[in-house]
Amino acid sequence: MSDERDSPIDFPSRYDRKIHVRDLRTGMYVTRLDRDWLETPFLLQGFLIHSANDVEEVAKYCEYVWVHNTEIPFAKDADMLSQRHASQNSNALFHVSTPIAEEHSIVRKLFSETSKYTQTMMEDVRLGRAIEEKKARVIVDKNVQSVMRNPDALAWMTKMRSEDSYTAEHSLSVCILALIFGRSLGFKEPQLSNLGLCGLLHDVGKIRVPIEILNKPSRLTDKEMKIMQAHAAHGRKLLSESKNMYEGAIDVAYCHHERPDGKGYPQGLPSEDISLFSKIISIVDSYDAMTCERVYAQAKPSTEALKIIYEERGKQFDENLALAFIQTIGLYPPGSIVELHNGCVGVVVETNVQSRHLPKVLIMRDEEKLPCTHRLVDLATTLAGELSSQYQIKTIQRDGYRNIYLRECFEKGYLTSL
Repeated sequence: MSDERDSPIDFPSRYDRKIHVRDLRTGMYVTRLDRDWLETPFLLQGFLIHSANDVEEVAKYCEYVWVHNTEIPFAKDADMLSQRHASQNSNALFHVSTPIAEEHSIVRKLFSETSKYTQTMMEDVRLGRAIEEKKARVIVDKNVQSVMRNPDALAWMTKMRSEDSYTAEHSLSVCILALIFGRSLGFKEPQLSNLGLCGLLHDVGKIRVPIEILNKPSRLTDKEMKIMQAHAAHGRKLLSESKNMYEGAIDVAYCHHERPDGKGYPQGLPSEDISLFSKIISIVDSYDAMTCERVYAQAKPSTEALKIIYEERGKQFDENLALAFIQTIGLYPPGSIVELHNGCVGVVVETNVQSRHLPKVLIMRDEEKLPCTHRLVDLATTLAGELSSQYQIKTIQRDGYRNIYLRECFEKGYLTSL
C-alpha cells in the first residue's frame, strides 16, 4: 500500500472522516483515497458505494478512505436518490444495452431531430407563442431512451456546436448532460423525463434578453448584468404561461442560478430551499458553458472545467452533487480530441467504467500526426500489457486539432462503422 499523499485535486473538508475500507457500507460517499487517484480506476475521489462489490473493488487499491459524514449523500430530496441507489448496484447503473456504433446510428437521426425542434421552439417563443409541453416531452423522452441504452453516444454529440445558435444548442446539451448525470445517480425514466425537460427549458428566458447583451464580447456593466440576470424571471413567466407545464421546469428556469452558499440570484436562497433539480442543472449548465466556445470566452478543456466545479463545491455548487458529476463525466468524456504519448491523435468514443482514465479512442492520426486508417483502440488494455503504455493519453486538444473536426466525424458517419 502506498504512503498517504494528496492527489492533484484533493482538499478534504471538515465534513469528511477517515475509515478503514472494512468499515465501508452501502450508501457511504467516498470523497478521498489514501493514494493518488491515477493509480486506481476511480475518478477524483467522488463516488457512492452501491454494493458489497464496490467495497471489494475499493479494497483492491486502498486501506483507508475518507467518507462524507452522512450516509445519505444528498440531504435535499434524499428519498429520490438514496432509496434508488439502495436497490441498484453499480452494474445496473452503468449497464449498456446497445453497442456504441449501433447507438450512434440511432443518435445521428435523433440529434438532428432534437436540434431542429430546439431551434424551432426558441423561434416560437421569440414570436410570442407558448411552449407545448407535450411536444417538448416527446423529444426529451426519445433522448431518455438513448441515454438509457448507451449514454456515450449522445454525450459525444454535446461537443458539436455552431457559433450562431449558442442558446438553443446550449439548452440541448444541458438536457443531454442532465440525462447522463441523472442516469448515473440512479434516476428511473419518469424522473429522467422531468429532469431532461428542465434542462431543455432552463434558459428559455434568455429569449427576452437583448442579443447585444447576450453576445457582448467584453465585461457587462452593472445595468447589463441585471438585464442578463432577469432571464430567470423571464423564464419563469414564459413557462408559467405554457399550458400544463411541469412545475419543476418552472422552478429550475427561475432557480438554476441559486447557490448553496446563499449568494445566487434572483432570490439568494439558502441551500435547503433549492430543489434537487435546480442544483443539478446549475452544475450541468456551468460545465457546458465553460466547455463551449463563446464570443466572450474560449472553451475550457473538460479537465479545467471539472477542477473549477470541484473548487466551487459547497459554494456555487452542491458539494456532493459536484463530486458525483465529476465522477460521471470523467477526465476524457466522449467527443474529446486527445493526443497520446506516442504522438497518435484521435477522438474518445466510449468510456471504460472501471478505468475512466483509459477510454476507447478512434485513432485518426499516426505517430507523425499524418492521416491514417482509422482504428478503434481500447486504452484499458495497456493495464495488462496488451498495448504499450505509450498509448495512454497525454493531452486533450481543441476541436480542429490536426484537422480533426467533430462535426465532420458525425456527418461522415465515422462512428457508425466501428
